[in-house]
Amino acid sequence: MVEDHSQRLDAVFRALADPTRRAMLRDLARQPRSVGELAQPFEISLAAASKHIKALEHAGLVQREVQGRIHMCRLDAGPLHAGMEWIRHYEKFWNQKLDVLEALLRAEDRASKPPSPRKPPSRTPRPPRNRR
Repeated sequence: MVEDHSQRLDAVFRALADPTRRAMLRDLARQPRSVGELAQPFEISLAAASKHIKALEHAGLVQREVQGRIHMCRLDAGPLHAGMEWIRHYEKFWNQKLDVLEALLRAEDRASKPPSPRKPPSRTPRPPRNRR
């Protein structure tokens, strides 16, 4: 089970590593698209687009349905959850480390500040003496 989970996570990150595939996922998040529609913004061949889509399918991020001669693709964002959980683990790790660093820096700042000078006690002015 751990091996299968690891392989799926590897496939998700491998798929997300390519900017063309990430852009395809953005397009698919709006609506299902054909292979030709996914290829069009990149001026790549249908064969090249198909290779990108196969990488996305391998990661489980895209479902392809054949409708006659048209291959329609739709987003399946479910596998992204495993990637988010993996990243969230390290986010917690770094947040803890940064909290410790912040506390140390604040303590250092407090220790390095010179003591504030004492103000002499304030004296209220005395009323002028009556001279007779």
